[in-house]
Amino acid sequence: MNYKESIWKVREPADPSKVERLSAEVGIDKVLAGLLVERGVETFEQARQFFRPSLEHIHDPFLMKDMDKAVDRLDKAIELDEKILVYGDYDVDGTTAVALLHSFLGSHGAKVDFYIPDRYDEGYGVSQKGIEWAAANDVKLIITVDCGIKAIEKTALAKSKGIDMIICDHHLPDETLPAAVAVLDPKREDDTYPFDDLSGCGVGFKLAQAYSQRHGLPFDELIPLLDLLVVSIASDLVGMVGENRVLSHFGLKRLNEAPRHGLLAMIELSGLELGHITVDDIVFKIGPRINAAGRMETGRLAVELLTAPDRVSATRIGEQINENNNERKNIDREITQEALEMVESGKCIASKNATIVYNPQWNKGVVGIVASRLVEAFYKPTVVLTKSNGFVTGSARSVAGFDLYASIESCADLLENFGGHVYAAGLTLKEENLPEFARRMEEYIEGKISDEMLTPVVDIDARIDLSQITPKFFRILKQFQPFGPGNANPVFETDAVCDEGSGRKVGAGGLHLKLDLIQEDYSRAIPAIAFNLADKFEYIRHGNPFDVCYTIVENYYRGNSTIQLRIKDIKEREDII
Repeated sequence: MNYKESIWKVREPADPSKVERLSAEVGIDKVLAGLLVERGVETFEQARQFFRPSLEHIHDPFLMKDMDKAVDRLDKAIELDEKILVYGDYDVDGTTAVALLHSFLGSHGAKVDFYIPDRYDEGYGVSQKGIEWAAANDVKLIITVDCGIKAIEKTALAKSKGIDMIICDHHLPDETLPAAVAVLDPKREDDTYPFDDLSGCGVGFKLAQAYSQRHGLPFDELIPLLDLLVVSIASDLVGMVGENRVLSHFGLKRLNEAPRHGLLAMIELSGLELGHITVDDIVFKIGPRINAAGRMETGRLAVELLTAPDRVSATRIGEQINENNNERKNIDREITQEALEMVESGKCIASKNATIVYNPQWNKGVVGIVASRLVEAFYKPTVVLTKSNGFVTGSARSVAGFDLYASIESCADLLENFGGHVYAAGLTLKEENLPEFARRMEEYIEGKISDEMLTPVVDIDARIDLSQITPKFFRILKQFQPFGPGNANPVFETDAVCDEGSGRKVGAGGLHLKLDLIQEDYSRAIPAIAFNLADKFEYIRHGNPFDVCYTIVENYYRGNSTIQLRIKDIKEREDII
């Protein structure tokens, strides 16, 4: 895959006087002090809070609009022994949220069941089939998690069948909210909750926290739920700042020290070691496996895994999900290749301002992954479509700075339904509307997108020499974790490095590079891995100098921990003017 050449942009340095002061007060390198100032950390006390997150810094759940109504209705359901149904989406955020609330309510005397809609039969969100199942099974209260904010008709249908609803969601609401007993969503216009970037599982956690607070239960009883919560926060790519960063810090601690049976099975099947699991491990190894259940089979499997009562059942379900993931990877690879060839041969629906591809035979469960791959390859807003239940349906992904959701919303009259965020969305339409949809998307995007948006940019936090990457530097950098949106792992640039001579291609198809980097006046080699940059190998292997931008990570393998550079891009020196 030929990736579009990136522009490197070094951030404007932070205010030097603030950096000097913080560096002296905290006793750290000026580069690290500069990174802190960029994150709004300017005093010793702010640095202490940043490096030592505390559960005292999470917010009172009753600050969220409708939380009192939600807990009142929950109390009534438990008191009257009513059947409660936790209803969630089939992705990682949805299934962790269902597992969290199902576990919590079950342990507090509720009669509780769960429901995950089928991706292929029912699609995203609250379905008519789900409501009818609830009615047939004598459910009196449905709690939705990670969905429901637009379920106006389904909420009314539930009410007509004598079922109340509490909605826990984190997606953007429309002007009109569903007529539920309570609508918990920090993105509500009329909500003054101090942090609006919770995951769907995070909103479910706040409901559990509120119930605990109302009944005088110690917060310690919620700690076992934090392993699920960090998996949702990391996988759903919500901001790793504020309350999310605190919850993720303690969630990682729980995940590394005492994970539930199902997550331990995923950890072992991913080849990870307890005590060394990071957000990256969740994003690239644990999350995709959990997601694979809903993509290839059913999201119910994921919830069964995450609520497994013992090691034996967790391992059995985990192995099944791992098989699903292997199958998903094979299908994803095949469809990506077909989609790339479609674009390159001009057989796509659109390729000028957007990449729009359609094949009715493709697997609906992987179109979102394929869309992300096409963005990497062509760096344009991308829509990948297939056919399911008589409709064209699919996923869209965007490039930095472009609001793809708005472009899809501009075609709302052509769509059966749609939803999502600025950079990722899902949509369904009739096949006869497809040509007009593609035409209007191209037209809308042309008027709104700039050349700058169509060029990938690597934002670089600081230029450093390899000699600056000391054990102390890395020890402090590690304390910036957990990394994620809003608190990304810093990207550094180092110029004029060479490979020591042991560089080689690695990975399936030799797409990646394993290098040992050295720099003039600093001969100690630092190991590096460069994903999807094998096309640079011929230049590098002849000893030529090059510039690199990278993040610094810990490579832990069989009891040995080493510093490794994860290279994001390479520029040959002869290209530099």
